Amino acid sequence: MNETELQKNDNLAVLVGLEAHSLPSEDNATDATLEELAALLETAGGQCAGVVLQKKDSPDPRIFIGEGKTAEVKELVEATGAGMVIFDNALSPSQQRVLTQELGVQVLDRSGLILDIFAQRARTREGRLQVELAQYQYLLPRLTGMWGHLVRQTAAGGKSPIGTRGPGETQLETDRRHIRRKISKLREELEEVRRVRGVQREKREKNEVPVVAIVGYTNAGKSTLLNALTGADIPANNRLFDTLDTTTRSLEISDTCTVLLSDTVGFIRKLPHHLVDAFKATLEELSFADLLLHVIDASNENWQEQAAVVEALIWELGAAQTPRIEVFNKCDVCMGDILPHGEDRISVSARTGEGLDQLLDMIGKRLDMGAHKVTLRLPYDRGSVLDMLYREAKVESVEYGETIEVTAVCTPKVLGQVGEWIWNG
Repeated sequence: MNETELQKNDNLAVLVGLEAHSLPSEDNATDATLEELAALLETAGGQCAGVVLQKKDSPDPRIFIGEGKTAEVKELVEATGAGMVIFDNALSPSQQRVLTQELGVQVLDRSGLILDIFAQRARTREGRLQVELAQYQYLLPRLTGMWGHLVRQTAAGGKSPIGTRGPGETQLETDRRHIRRKISKLREELEEVRRVRGVQREKREKNEVPVVAIVGYTNAGKSTLLNALTGADIPANNRLFDTLDTTTRSLEISDTCTVLLSDTVGFIRKLPHHLVDAFKATLEELSFADLLLHVIDASNENWQEQAAVVEALIWELGAAQTPRIEVFNKCDVCMGDILPHGEDRISVSARTGEGLDQLLDMIGKRLDMGAHKVTLRLPYDRGSVLDMLYREAKVESVEYGETIEVTAVCTPKVLGQVGEWIWNG
């Protein structure tokens, strides 16, 4: 079978990266980032046909990589039958368009691939709205290439007589207006999601229920940790971006401390800015959390770089001042002799349960709000106090005898309101 007869396989991709002196280090491609790109491709359902990494002083403004490398990539595409080329770096819309023409196959960049994975994974209405918004924002500046084959439309065709030619409108302009309308509508719907979240948050704050948000690099073990701590049954697989939709579960730390534990979407290097913006409705929960658990994969040799990516996004999302505990997960498969430790640091294995009791103690100490378990004896004409306790305390038992005997965990604020009925017998 010769090269021209080789069938193109749309799920087979050649991966390309550029390491340039003029680019910021976080925008460069390296062996490690290309390895991660291959894992992303596998997550999206594709296979890697080959990898090309070029080192160059600066990107080519027209085709990003050099002419020689472009020819090399084209040869590899033809030899393997790959149906697409994926760049580890961000491409401008014009570079993507020119490369698609030069290589004869679809060209994506890392952002486009991540958006595709998010589109596959989003399950809830909110998640789908967020992904759709990000996709449209990504698509808008790239429409020119998609509609290059269309000619200008006029009121009465391309050769209309003088006086009958209206201003006309290209298909491209029609689509741009349509997409802008879609973006506006999606933003309105997400604003409503944000409003509902705000109401729920006010209710939690009124009830003084602390919120603990789990953050971390994708595949660090956040869902496994949530499952281990709360007994939840969230699918936890060894693949990137397994969790897109936020999951919140109640977690009893002690007799006097119950928190809401919230899982979030994983972060990754070069996370598309459109996605960060679109997911702000979900991720803004981080800035309102009382405590962050930053889960770090201790078994990954690049954990420091991954942790730095997460820290940068925490800053971007306005949660830099939120207290946090660094949870070094997968310590059961960690290669180092000394496990990470220190103040607000702990090594655990969410899979085996090692270190989880100590983690709960750390969370409890951080979130100790001075709550106490008390027994109250309420006169029957004070039934409204019981209603208040159900709303603002954690009622454990109610018995009706000569009085209404209530056992409840109360915050200092509630204790101040019910002090006269506390029974010390």
